[in-house]
Amino acid sequence: MAGVSLALRLGISFMKFSLLLLLLAYQSHSFYLPGVAPQDFITGAELKVKVNKLTSTKTQLPYSYYSLPYCPPDRIVDSAENLGEVLRGDRIENSPYVFQMREPQQCRILCRITLDAKTAKEFKEKIDDDYRVNMILDNLPLVVPIPRLDQENAVVYQHGFQVGLKGQYAGSKDQKHFIHNHLTFTVKFHKDSQSNLARIVGFEVKPFSVKHDYEGQWKNENTRLTTCDPHARRAVTSSESPQVIEDKKHVIFTYDVAFEESEVKWASRWDTYLLMADDQIHWFSIINSLMIVLFLSGMVAMIMLRTLFQDISKYNQLETQEEAQEETGWKLVHGDAFRPPTNSDLLCVYAGTGVQFFGMIFVTMIFAALGFLSPSNRGGLMTAMLLLWVFMGLFSGYASARLYKMFKGTEWKKITLKTAFMFPATIFAIFFVLNALIWGEKSSGAVPFGIMFALVFLWFGISVPLVFAGSYIGFRKPAIEDPVKTNKIPRKIPEQAWYMNPVFSILIGGILPFGAVFIELFFILTSIWLHQFYYIFGFLFIVFDIFIVTCAEITIVLCYFQLCSEDYLWWWRSYLTSGSSAIYLFLYAAFYFFTKLDITKPVSGILYFGYMLIASYAFFVLTGTIGFYACFWFTRLIYSSVKID
Repeated sequence: MAGVSLALRLGISFMKFSLLLLLLAYQSHSFYLPGVAPQDFITGAELKVKVNKLTSTKTQLPYSYYSLPYCPPDRIVDSAENLGEVLRGDRIENSPYVFQMREPQQCRILCRITLDAKTAKEFKEKIDDDYRVNMILDNLPLVVPIPRLDQENAVVYQHGFQVGLKGQYAGSKDQKHFIHNHLTFTVKFHKDSQSNLARIVGFEVKPFSVKHDYEGQWKNENTRLTTCDPHARRAVTSSESPQVIEDKKHVIFTYDVAFEESEVKWASRWDTYLLMADDQIHWFSIINSLMIVLFLSGMVAMIMLRTLFQDISKYNQLETQEEAQEETGWKLVHGDAFRPPTNSDLLCVYAGTGVQFFGMIFVTMIFAALGFLSPSNRGGLMTAMLLLWVFMGLFSGYASARLYKMFKGTEWKKITLKTAFMFPATIFAIFFVLNALIWGEKSSGAVPFGIMFALVFLWFGISVPLVFAGSYIGFRKPAIEDPVKTNKIPRKIPEQAWYMNPVFSILIGGILPFGAVFIELFFILTSIWLHQFYYIFGFLFIVFDIFIVTCAEITIVLCYFQLCSEDYLWWWRSYLTSGSSAIYLFLYAAFYFFTKLDITKPVSGILYFGYMLIASYAFFVLTGTIGFYACFWFTRLIYSSVKID
């Protein structure tokens, strides 16, 4: 009866979880809660445009807006930034662009600058590296609308406008650099039907390169241009006479502002930014992965239901009939299955760190799916993840101490120090080297010294004490008892078949967890390295659930086969089986680098692989911990369900 009960519990658990995943997939449309309160503007109200970093998908090195000699305001003021914004490289500052609500402007002059050899070279380098200028109005990022050729009356939006472009004059073979010095802004607003108030729901731009001409002497911003004149209703509509970038050239920066009423309400204004991906492909990929995992769940449940029922029934019948037959299979190693493994301290540290990661990601997913970490709250996602990591140190210390005490460990302070410092120190060392490279490139993406100090304070001042507190609580509780008595002398492990080779089984085990998430991984990498918004957290939460089930299932199956072959060294193998998916993650990151990105600079390549190494290491800890605890639960369950003398 014990075998029937255990098998039924396993089968029912798998089927319940599968049905839950189907229900969640059906209702996976996430929503967002805007990061700022709505602001109403009367006609003529002043609208201040802020500038953000210059970004490039070719270099991945952001720079501040005023690193180029653009027209500055009378006084440059940095906007308040949270920790996540600084770590993302955002540098939000005020600008000389000033609009009046619902009052169009044409050919407003910002300033005139004279290029020298240095500034001309800086502009040319930024154009060669495909840098884009980012701006913000009422917390909305600036976008460039581009018509889609495959769909009528449809557009896609690119974040920011290009610094300039390269081209040739008619009849010339020389490649020239031209700057976008005229911007035609379109501010979309939604008007309140009962008042004269309006809210901003869109911020678009069309950049042009124009060699402005004027008559007479230059009179600063009051000069009347001949190429762009609001009095003569002469507007810039093309870049037929572009402004070339050369030494000693004068560049005049101008802009137009148009206001357009929109039916889009303020609560839905971010839909334009968040719905850029092809939903059909996304839905198909998620459903395809879900069906594969559900099929795997059914197969595993059936295998476990039949096999465990037969095994446990046979073992218990032998005991009741007092037969003297020799035990075989996984029951034969019952006296060695819970023997502490080699390097048990390290296993405790990695298990505790994995619990910390799991808690951070799980809570972050919940808040993101509920809409509390929308892109309108810039840096909110990264800030939340960092703070959650710090506070999850309590669970990290508890998990490592509980496992350490089960292994009959006594020096709990030693294991606590390793848990608190080993993984964070490794990540911090890699991050420090990468930040030094960014600093050497004079990029705004370099984390300032003050923020570095804040990170160290969060680590030493909050995370470490919480790890110690959790470890103290966990070590004071009674130790987890083994379901069977451990033999004094370990058994000799028989020679294994080729398919049970540890390296082979570990690498095979890592394929399925990676296969369950690699499609969603493509969207995540695209949002990070191609500077697009990612906000399909409903899908991501489903994928995360699939990921957990896959890690647990493949580890349990391979662990069962290992025990049946009388190999009781399952502790580390269970961790490495699902943890090996990190190898495939890093290999996929390399494939993505060479097929999807256009990075040519060595420093940018080092940054990419350095950050992906950190991500892969964290992925290893997370997946390994999920597989380890699934196998730990499984082994305790099966050995506690049979009668052993």
